[in-house]
Formats: sequence, C-alpha cells, structure tokens
Amino acid sequence: MEKSTEFAEALSIDIGGTKLAVGRVSEKGELLERHQCPTPQTADGDELFNVLSDLVQKCSSNGSFAHFQVCGVGSGGPMTPNGETVSPLNIAAWRDFPLRSKLAEFTGLHVAIDNDAKALALAEGWLGAAQGEDNYIGMVVSTGVGGGIVVDGRLLHGAGANAGHIGHIQVIGDGRECVCGSRGCLEAEASGTAIAAITGRPAAEADDDMRRRTGMLVGRAVASTVNLLDIRLATVAGSVALGFGEIFFEAAQAEIDRLSTIVYARGASIVPALLGDSAPLIGAAAVGFRS
Repeated sequence: MEKSTEFAEALSIDIGGTKLAVGRVSEKGELLERHQCPTPQTADGDELFNVLSDLVQKCSSNGSFAHFQVCGVGSGGPMTPNGETVSPLNIAAWRDFPLRSKLAEFTGLHVAIDNDAKALALAEGWLGAAQGEDNYIGMVVSTGVGGGIVVDGRLLHGAGANAGHIGHIQVIGDGRECVCGSRGCLEAEASGTAIAAITGRPAAEADDDMRRRTGMLVGRAVASTVNLLDIRLATVAGSVALGFGEIFFEAAQAEIDRLSTIVYARGASIVPALLGDSAPLIGAAAVGFRS
C-alpha cells in the first residue's frame, strides 16, 4: 500500500556525541514529537545502535513506521556518500558503521543521512535565520564544530559528502592536536570538548576571556570561508555559541570584519541560529524530505 502524503511526516533522527534525539516532523517543519537520551559511552557499535533503535521505537505506532513518508538523519561525520557508513569523530563506537542499512531494516523506510551540521544548515535556510538566502554557511559550535554550506541555493556535498566541515579549518598554527589527526583546527580550539580540556571546567563555566577567544576563532574560520566562497552570512547554533551569547558573537563579528576586507566579502555577518534546539531534528527531516 502506498503511503499517503497528504499529511506527510518524517521520522527525524539526530546523532551527536552528547545526545541522541528522534522526533516526528511535518512537511511544514513542525516538530510534533521528540524523545532524546544521552549518547552511551560504549565501545560496542551494536550496543549503541540498540539504544538508538529503542529511542526510535517511541515514535512508532504500535510498532509500525508506516505513517512516515521517510526517515531523515543528521549524524556527526565523516561519512561515506548517502551515509552508507558513518564514523563520527566524537562517537568512537562507530567506525564505518552501516547506519543507513540498519535503520532501513529496522524501520522499513527509505532512509536519507547527511552530516548533522549540513542538516542544520538546511533547517536554517528552510525556516530559520537564513530563510530566503541563496549563499550562506550554517554552523554548529557545541561538543564539536561542524558546518554546512549553501551556494547558489544548493547545499554543497563534495566527493565524499563531507563538504562544509569548517571545524577542520586551521585557525592556530601548530595549535592543539585535533581528533582528526591535524593540529590547530577550529574544533580542537573552540569546541565544548576543547574548552573543557583547556580550562579544566565545563564549557558552560568559561570566563569572558575564553568566550571572546572562542568567538574570535569561529570568526576567523568564517572569514576564510567568506573570502573563499563569496558568501555573506553565517548562522551559528550549538550549546557553546548560543550559551556564550552576545560576547561570543561580537568577537566573531569583529574578527570577520578584520579579515574579510576584499570588496565582495565586506559586510558579511554572523548571527545566532533561530530554530534553537529544534533545529537538528527539523534539519534531519529536511534531509529526508529532499531525498
């Protein structure tokens, strides 16, 4: 039997190093239901998937997922094209994990997977701070740092579907070692994980100097992106960026203004994402609906 699309919904899944979240999202972008739990700290990939599947089951109807049109997933990367396998840097249990096929088998749905920050960029372009914009970057500064880039109205994917990973732009020469294997990456210097390692305290307890430093480094990475791709807007979500607030965004904007001085890049702006903690699930739904 064909699924009715009169009131289409996506089964939406967000996978991060801190939490797992699932929900129901309408074709208008309304988050209708949400469930979440901490990401298990385990080295067993199947154990982690079992926790995720138990969470997904909460969105079923008497064990069935037939009321959904599609399953959309935003996951930390890197990943192979179409999310056939995922290897989130902040989830050690999953290396080349066959997430798409396992979710398809569990739900019986068409499953579409993309990077979680790319999904968030879609959400902000659909209903958020980048609505109506054809050229922008959507970012997450949280446990890790990621991004998704839209140019000429198209989300960039790249050869392996990992385009936009601004967290691995180098912002400090020979800086801190990054989980990717390089040094001085934005993620190694400005993520919640990095801030905790540098200060010895949770990122939420960072002082004003650290908040300014974090904003400045994010602005430095955005300026490089603006100069390279001729985009004029960065929207930023995530617990670090939004939690640090005005002091973070002022420092980021000042660094963009200092470094983006070529004529076409002048006036580029960085703003808070508008969709708050609903953005990851709305973005995952956008991944699904676009597929």
